[in-house]
Amino acid sequence: MDPLEIARWQFGITTVYHFLMVPLTIGLGFVVACLQTAWVVKKKPEYLRMTKFWGKLFLINFIMGVATGIVQEFQFGMAWSEYSRFVGDVFGAPLAMEALLAFFVESTFLGLWIFGWNRLPKLVHLACIWAASLATILSAYFILVANSWMQHPVGVEIQDGRAVMTDAWAVFTNNTALVTFPHTIFGAFAVAGGFLLGISWYHLYRRRAEGIDTVDAEGRVVVGEAPKLGAARDKTDYKVWIKSLRIGAVVAMVAFTGVAFSGHAQAQLMIQQQPMKMAAAEAACHDGTGFSVLAVGDLLAKGQTDCSNIVAVFELPGLLSFLAHEDFTTPVRGVNSLLPEYQEKYGTHLPNDPIYGERAGEEINYLPVMEVTYWGFRLMITFGGMAAVAAAIALWTTRKGTVYNNKWISRLAVFGILAPFAANSAGWVFTEMGRQPFVVAPNPSMSGVDQVFMYTAAAVSPGVTAGELLFSLIGLGLIYLVLLVVEVKLLFRYVRGGIPSAMPELAQKSGSEGTKNNDEQDNDVLAFAY
Repeated sequence: MDPLEIARWQFGITTVYHFLMVPLTIGLGFVVACLQTAWVVKKKPEYLRMTKFWGKLFLINFIMGVATGIVQEFQFGMAWSEYSRFVGDVFGAPLAMEALLAFFVESTFLGLWIFGWNRLPKLVHLACIWAASLATILSAYFILVANSWMQHPVGVEIQDGRAVMTDAWAVFTNNTALVTFPHTIFGAFAVAGGFLLGISWYHLYRRRAEGIDTVDAEGRVVVGEAPKLGAARDKTDYKVWIKSLRIGAVVAMVAFTGVAFSGHAQAQLMIQQQPMKMAAAEAACHDGTGFSVLAVGDLLAKGQTDCSNIVAVFELPGLLSFLAHEDFTTPVRGVNSLLPEYQEKYGTHLPNDPIYGERAGEEINYLPVMEVTYWGFRLMITFGGMAAVAAAIALWTTRKGTVYNNKWISRLAVFGILAPFAANSAGWVFTEMGRQPFVVAPNPSMSGVDQVFMYTAAAVSPGVTAGELLFSLIGLGLIYLVLLVVEVKLLFRYVRGGIPSAMPELAQKSGSEGTKNNDEQDNDVLAFAY
């Protein structure tokens, strides 16, 4: 067993799992703040119901994100101590600011928001959710500053084998971070939009299937009420879901537009800073202008696909040049041109240093795993585009006020919630795997022996055995699996419960059994959190 490979699997699994919660927390928190603002301004009951229902789901996702995110900090020191030693002086600033200026603000004001219903003045209570939401976005910026430094190190110099920060402003205004941040935030809004759309479609379909809402001869909705079918099965309930669906669709479409433009800028920067990553993403073996729509490699290569066994099936001439240089004629460098440059700048073999262990002296493969980078890049675009198309279709089909009374379309809409999640995860995997074999990629503007970079082979903790890493990998994997089951079960329970799951007082008003009386509801500060 190879400790490095196990450590990479461990970090990859836990990080991707944690990142499933992150975009929904960022996007949904902002949406909830907007919904509560609409309620405070317009005083319409449907906005209060929307705020509490979507806020409930936001809380479930938030706490799971906190629980799974804590592990990341410990892994840096336990499994990647050499990496932590190398980057600690740089990472200390953004990670400390993320905790002190973002996470503490986020958690404090979120607590005030939970406990403050009917206790804080409306505007103060509204300010709490805005503070928490904006803090989640600020938190993302500090994390991306740290990650962007790994993609493009700036503002440092090497002292005693460590990267020491000499220019904090350069680190926090790294052009990589400034481009990556909007791309990530728009991706988070795409997740939130798809989440609202899918769940709202499900509830509108339930109202159709149960005969509460019908359509007239022209296909326009006729909104009904059915108090006997449960609490809040009224016309306000209909307004909650139709408005949530259309808001979600608009958010998803705007977010995809933002993702496309920011992704274009990010790709242009990537070609300058990490040209091998982009060449691998395009399976571009030779310099050229064409964008690869489909290329296939040797299925028996077992992850060792390279330019000797790739066959281009279909490509669009000039498109890659447009994406890279905004013209159709300037060629983009391919793998065969880049490999000699990398070997000349950074060497052909790992140094004979004890830090590399058994890998010392091995030949360096500067080409990332092409199966991962090529398909990760395409899956990111495909799933993102699918979510945007679904949002446009949802807007068109609900123009008459309701959804189709079709079980399979409803299931497809709910399943479509996963598309923006998949796009975000595929993009994250592409970004990190495409940087290999570096854990800190070299800055092409630097030159000579002072160049700042670190091979992944040098980053793992030297004193940790493969058995210890495997034990922690299995242990964390099982714990995360349990947490996944818990979160999915909670989300399903409250989604199916509809508005009364977040507003039990509605069930009380409808005379449902087993609910608390009004005095108990007013005295229970955790009623909303429950």
